[in-house]
Amino acid sequence: MGRSPRKDLLAGLTVAVVALPLALGFGISSGAGAQAGLVTAVIAGALAAVFGGSHLQVSGPTGAMTVVLVPIVHQYGVNGVLTVGLLAGVALVVLALLRAGRFMAYVPVPVVEGFTLGIAAVIALQQIPGALGVKTPPGDNPAVVAFAAAGDFAAHPNTAALAITVAVVTVLLVGARRWPAVPFSLLAVAAATVVVPLLHLHVATIGHLPAGIPAPSLGFLAPSTVPSLLPSALAVAALAALESLMAATAADAMSVSERHDSDRELFGQGLANLVVPLFGGVAATGAIARTAVNVRSGAASRLASLTHAGVLAVIIFAAAPLVGGIPLAALAGVLIATAFRMVEVGSLRALSRSGRGEALILTLTAVATLAFNLVTAVIAGLVVSGVLALRAVSQAARIEEVALHEGLAPADHHREEQELLAEHIVAYRLDGPLLFAVAHRFLLELTESTQLKVVILRMSRVSAMDASGARVLGDAIDKLTRHGALVLVSGIRDVHRPRLDALGILDALHTDGRVFPSTPQAIAYARAHLHGVGLLPHQPSDPTTPEPARAG
Repeated sequence: MGRSPRKDLLAGLTVAVVALPLALGFGISSGAGAQAGLVTAVIAGALAAVFGGSHLQVSGPTGAMTVVLVPIVHQYGVNGVLTVGLLAGVALVVLALLRAGRFMAYVPVPVVEGFTLGIAAVIALQQIPGALGVKTPPGDNPAVVAFAAAGDFAAHPNTAALAITVAVVTVLLVGARRWPAVPFSLLAVAAATVVVPLLHLHVATIGHLPAGIPAPSLGFLAPSTVPSLLPSALAVAALAALESLMAATAADAMSVSERHDSDRELFGQGLANLVVPLFGGVAATGAIARTAVNVRSGAASRLASLTHAGVLAVIIFAAAPLVGGIPLAALAGVLIATAFRMVEVGSLRALSRSGRGEALILTLTAVATLAFNLVTAVIAGLVVSGVLALRAVSQAARIEEVALHEGLAPADHHREEQELLAEHIVAYRLDGPLLFAVAHRFLLELTESTQLKVVILRMSRVSAMDASGARVLGDAIDKLTRHGALVLVSGIRDVHRPRLDALGILDALHTDGRVFPSTPQAIAYARAHLHGVGLLPHQPSDPTTPEPARAG
């Protein structure tokens, strides 16, 4: 099973200690309950460990997934959340079979950082009612709910709950910085659980927690609700895929020899999400923080993740009454501290300094996550990223007038004829992509001079071309021809020929023999044309000059 069983067992135990309060907290925050969080950590953690594409990945309930699930609970109840998890599992398996894992690498870094920042803010705001010891007010927007909770606290303050939350947050943030190997989250929660009954503090606790894992059941599934829940399920599947592959990539970066299989990872997460709802668990995904703890604790194989799931299963069966006494304020403190640690200030500062475009994408994604939802935020971030990328592409493309001697040997013509050639012929070199984003500018630049006798379009440096760019090329040729210019094209790359041929852009030029493999041949044709119309004095034929192509 593993190359270092002892290290894997110790790493799995360490991760379980870290994961226990997080699983409880995220289960409660999602609205499905503490037991749902633990069941998810056990079953999804085990299945994803066995069938996933990373040897070091740890899966379970996460803050990002909780952010998506909360509105579903409010609208459809716990049964709706279980149905969404099941449908998301199906979607993930389909993505794995379609080998879609490689496409997740195209999500821009500012979008990832932006929604991570937004998720951290949402997680922290969701804990405000629990931290203040008040009942969660109604509402969907976490900022509005947090503000209402603060108003309730001002009217009926619960200083004990607030003190517990502040103490836990302080211990976690200060202690983890100085002694990162110590499981302060579990120690702080355990201390709060002991102190509350000793001091007779009036704070809410998790309450009764059934021992064991519920029997599998499909009783939650109502086929009539599937169509309305499908959009939410696709959003959950997209988030699970993105977060899992991000966590697996992070594990690769922290381990010298680890390389995950993206498609197998999607399959493992899909299978986990298919099974978890049968036992009352919520949607799961790879957990970046727990995966990092696993790697740093010396894990070398899947045994560590399986051990983590096994330890949590033992807690469910043997220590449920003890877990039931944990104060909700203590779990709120753990999640608030987790939200703070999700934000990498150095990375955010570096991105904001790298360019206004990156700062805009990051800010927009974070604000949209807070104001709307994660799916809207990611879509908005991707759209803006695409627009800015197209803008960068359009700025990289250029049309440059080049001297004719770039296509001729120095001795090809007498100096007088070279000057006359330059007076009547202009050569344009097209560099970069010829796409719809630059098409209009291309047309304006290319046709602004209409007094030319011959225009040579040098196409060898066109790196990409779409249908819009090809049509604009055809429009430019037609406009120049209508103004009396002879248009010649040289150096078309083989990759662009099918599109140009399919659209018939160069049909007339091919018929007249005005498409050339190289620029010297095009210039030779232009010289012969100018001789024929009497614009150049006749010169003896040079045997080294290529013969001009002839029509027909």
